[in-house]
Amino acid sequence: MANYEYIIASLPSISKDWKFGEDKTLDTYIQWIKSQLSAKDVKTVDTLLDGYKEENLNKGFYEAALKDDNRFIRDYFSFDLGLRNLKARFLNEAFGRPANQDTINLETGEFKEAARVSETLAGENILAREKGLDAIVWEKVSELTTFNYFDLDALLGIIAKMRLIERWRALDDETGREMFQQLIKETTATFGGVSYTAPQNE
Repeated sequence: MANYEYIIASLPSISKDWKFGEDKTLDTYIQWIKSQLSAKDVKTVDTLLDGYKEENLNKGFYEAALKDDNRFIRDYFSFDLGLRNLKARFLNEAFGRPANQDTINLETGEFKEAARVSETLAGENILAREKGLDAIVWEKVSELTTFNYFDLDALLGIIAKMRLIERWRALDDETGREMFQQLIKETTATFGGVSYTAPQNE
């Protein structure tokens, strides 16, 4: 059994204001974490990381994730699927497509963050949308690890938050159009839809 307490105590305390040091990256931390874990735990970490790769985000991936032995993986990707489905519907409406085109229909229960996500997507500022969606993801990770202190789920939550922090480094006032294009890219890669060009007034 991994010494989760040692691993977690050796990592920095992650908050929204935390920043990576000049000599350390997300990959640096992930590789060190994995070096301390059993092969089974490494496989679970890799499942989480696979969920950040656009080419993996298909129905098969989500079906497997929702049946995973690890609770964090199941709950996180149930939430992630709900979020991505709403993004797809947002794009469908924007481009006059059928509402559920390119969504994945799996039984995940109620997506209780739906109202907040929809409100965030409706915002006019693209950068604010992305930061708002990330804030919802951050809160979900915190919720999923509320009672996890020194276990694998706590480590998965730390990795998920580190990834958000790494992403925030790239978000600034010059990236509005790029973020819209990324939203389209992520959604169409996930659901196999066609490519679109951002409206000229975005």
